[in-house]
Amino acid sequence: MNIVTQLMIKPWKQQESDNSPPKTSKYSIHSDKKVALKVFLGVVTAMFSLLTIAYAGRMAYEDWRPVPQIELMWFNTAGLILASISMEISKFYLHKEKKIYFKYFFIAAGIFIIIFLFGQVQAGRQLASLSFFSITNPAIAFFYLLAGLHGMHLLGGLVVWCLTLNKYRVNKTPKIIKESVDLCSLYWHWMCLIWLFLFGLLFTGNNLELLLIICGVR
Repeated sequence: MNIVTQLMIKPWKQQESDNSPPKTSKYSIHSDKKVALKVFLGVVTAMFSLLTIAYAGRMAYEDWRPVPQIELMWFNTAGLILASISMEISKFYLHKEKKIYFKYFFIAAGIFIIIFLFGQVQAGRQLASLSFFSITNPAIAFFYLLAGLHGMHLLGGLVVWCLTLNKYRVNKTPKIIKESVDLCSLYWHWMCLIWLFLFGLLFTGNNLELLLIICGVR
C-alpha cells in the first residue's frame, strides 16, 4: 500500500455489510451544537477580555475621566438578571413537562431582554444629552463600544429565542424544544455574566488599581 492510498483512508467510515444495522454516532447533534456554542462563547469572552485590558491601559493616562453615573443602568441590569432567571425557570418547567408555565416564563425572558436593550438605547441618549458629553472622552467611547457589542450579541440571542418559540408553536417534539432551550439559556446566562462584569467595569468609578490587578498588569 503506497502513501497516497494510506492518506486517502477514512478510519471514521467503517465498511459495513448490507445486513448490518447502521451505527449511531458517538456524539449527538445536540452535543455538537453545545460544543460549538461553548467555543463561540470562548471567542466572545476573549474579545471582551482584550477590550478590558485596553480599557485598563487607557485608564492609566492623566486625562481619564470615568463614565458619569446613570441610574437607568441599574434598572437595565436588573432587567437582564430577571431575563436570565426567567429563562432558567422556563427550562425547569419544560423538563417537568409543564408546557404552559414554560411558555409564560420563556416569553417573559424575551420581554426582559427587549426591555434591557431598549433601556440601553435610552441610557446612551441620556449620556449624549449631558452638557459635558464628548465622544472624544475615552471612557464614553469605551461605553458605546462595549455596550454596543454586548447588545449586538443579545440581538443574536433574540433570534434564537424567536426560532425556539416557533418550534414550540408548530408542535415540534419535546426533545427538539428542550435542546433549543438548553442552548438558549446557556447563551443568555453567559451574556448576563459578561454584562455584570462590564457594568462593574464602567460604573464603579476610577478603579484603576483593582482593574490592573485583575488584568495581571500589577
